Amino acid sequence: MDKEILRIVIIATGLLVSIGMILWSYLNGRRNDDEDDELEIKHEKAIGSKGNIDESLRIHHENDDYDIVPIGSAREGTADNSELDWDDELNSDFDDSSYDDKPTIPEVLQFAILCRDDAGFTGNDVADSLESVGLEYGNLKVYERINSKGQVDYGVACMLQPGTFPEPEAMGDFSCPGIVFYFQHGDLDNAHEVFEDFVESINTVAKELDGEVWDHQRKPLTEATLQTIRMSL
Repeated sequence: MDKEILRIVIIATGLLVSIGMILWSYLNGRRNDDEDDELEIKHEKAIGSKGNIDESLRIHHENDDYDIVPIGSAREGTADNSELDWDDELNSDFDDSSYDDKPTIPEVLQFAILCRDDAGFTGNDVADSLESVGLEYGNLKVYERINSKGQVDYGVACMLQPGTFPEPEAMGDFSCPGIVFYFQHGDLDNAHEVFEDFVESINTVAKELDGEVWDHQRKPLTEATLQTIRMSL
């Protein structure tokens, strides 16, 4: 091949290679820029950049009504937790009267007086003890506490079915293993006052009959149970 032609070919080849390298560098740079833009867009979407997040989900601090207080500085003089008294300090502003979480009790409370003897209470003893606390034999054949308005505050039934007592003149031939005091507190405007009379009558009758008092859960009646009921009335 002629040397002149060979030199032209070499020069042309060099130019083509140079042009190719320039084009490759340019295209590679554009691709990198596009990838960077895509990553930036993804990153903006991930952190919620403007224009890619629902405006209803944005938090606008300029409308806040609360001040940010450093933890532990809400109360003066309480920074030292070792000197903090739970009852005097943390509960000083606590008022349980604002809560409605009262203990629940049955709509009709039933306390029983059980005989300690298998022979049961005699009818006359039951009648005498109930009448001693002012209870009256009613037309439903149970003993009742009648208030000043002529209404029934609470009653006493026989523990045996159907729960009634015989007529007063027939009580001498009657006996029962126990009696049940029942109290429908929801119907009374003065439930607390009636409940105290209810409990006092039970204790008096139980003492006279030498019986054991059980609560509405069929357990021996305790002062703790009475306090729980008082709270719920």
